[in-house]
Amino acid sequence: MMIAVDLFCGAGGLTRGLRNVGIQVLLGVDVNEDYRKTYEANNGPAKFLSCDIRDLTGNQVTKLLPKHYSDELALVGCAPCQPFSAHRRNQASRNENRLLLEFERLIRELRPGWVFMENVPGLSKVPGYSAYRRFTRTLGLLGYKFEAQVVDAKKFGVPQTRRRFILLATRLGSISLPPATHGPKAIPYKTVRQAIGQLPSIKAGESYPKIPNHQAAEVTLVNLERLKHTPRNGGDRSAWPRKLILKCHSGSKGHEDVYGRMRWDAPAPTLTCRCFSISNGRYGHPTQHRAISLREAALLQSFPKRFKFFGRSQRSIGEQIGNAVPVLLAEAVGRQLQQSEQSISRNEKKPHTRSRRRTT
Repeated sequence: MMIAVDLFCGAGGLTRGLRNVGIQVLLGVDVNEDYRKTYEANNGPAKFLSCDIRDLTGNQVTKLLPKHYSDELALVGCAPCQPFSAHRRNQASRNENRLLLEFERLIRELRPGWVFMENVPGLSKVPGYSAYRRFTRTLGLLGYKFEAQVVDAKKFGVPQTRRRFILLATRLGSISLPPATHGPKAIPYKTVRQAIGQLPSIKAGESYPKIPNHQAAEVTLVNLERLKHTPRNGGDRSAWPRKLILKCHSGSKGHEDVYGRMRWDAPAPTLTCRCFSISNGRYGHPTQHRAISLREAALLQSFPKRFKFFGRSQRSIGEQIGNAVPVLLAEAVGRQLQQSEQSISRNEKKPHTRSRRRTT
């Protein structure tokens, strides 16, 4: 059975998806202690280790694994992506992302049979000898074969347009990326209506106690007025009367999604850690005068309804949801890892399996 360690695990979207397809995730690692309760409540018996990855050693991880671990180990994760985002690409070209290089270090120390990495599309586009190029060079030197590509989560059943860079690697044989399951010539994309259309109505600032995390952020009176003037089902601020237009938007057509509403019969736009706020993107509910609730955001990230989030604030929970690997994308990756493992076992059998003993 394949086992896994999830680095930068957050709330555990990647862990949940891998566990859903039968991969035994033993450990999630994240620096933010506030995420522990969410992770362990929804992903048990996987354990949460609150630790800065820069302080984590391969020997520490090994002690938490079975006494003899072998080629079944998958090291997975999504290093925080802000340095590689489109808005900060210049900074990324000047300062390598140390966290990605710490991921690389743990691969060198643990030599897992399998590696999965997810990040923003800009990761591989940073010019020069970037952290990503160092990462892939190390994979090659250690004998890993890998495939990498920008994919859209909606092609894997996630009700959201979310372009992400994914990389799969193994030192045991060949590897390929998961095939898309949804699209124009396949299963239709899942829509906002299908994901959240059955939830009960609530007002801004309200919650629905019987559904965990179905809580909407408060809005100011002027923003409530703006929402009332925003056409339902995909409308935006272009319909506002002049008195409601912000000075920073006057005469500008940039950032048109801000204060906009989602469309019922299309996938949601890309969710961020501030997806519960109408002023941070097209996060208005299609018909109700509020931003989407935290539960609705979680469903649009393909978390199951029973997955309950805990945190000190709405902002903390929003970060857990918005930064997560969508669960259905994680499931697709997990199935692909298992299929590759089975294929290698059938067609590329080796006389012995390389294994590592736990060190003391």
